[in-house]
Amino acid sequence: MEVIRSKEFTASQAWGAKDIANINGTTIRLHWTDKPYKWHINDGEEVFAVLNGNVKMLYMQDGEEKSALLETGDVFYASIGTEHVAHPQGEARILVIEKEGSV
Repeated sequence: MEVIRSKEFTASQAWGAKDIANINGTTIRLHWTDKPYKWHINDGEEVFAVLNGNVKMLYMQDGEEKSALLETGDVFYASIGTEHVAHPQGEARILVIEKEGSV
């Protein structure tokens, strides 16, 4: 049993994470960041929930770059093969659910 206060979580570097659980090969991790990630495609599906802050999510759809501004409480779902990159707007805390070992 653990209570995690996501608003209080920080890391020593951008995209630092707290491992919360691994459920049958699916990881649930809390990330803190203040810098963009990198363009990538996950090994499987990904659920990206903004717990605190704002994140501009860039993604490719039908060969075209699109974007969405995610605010606290918003969820981004990346289906298999979705190329994407997250750009926090200041500090952000994000819950990421994805296949273990994914980028």
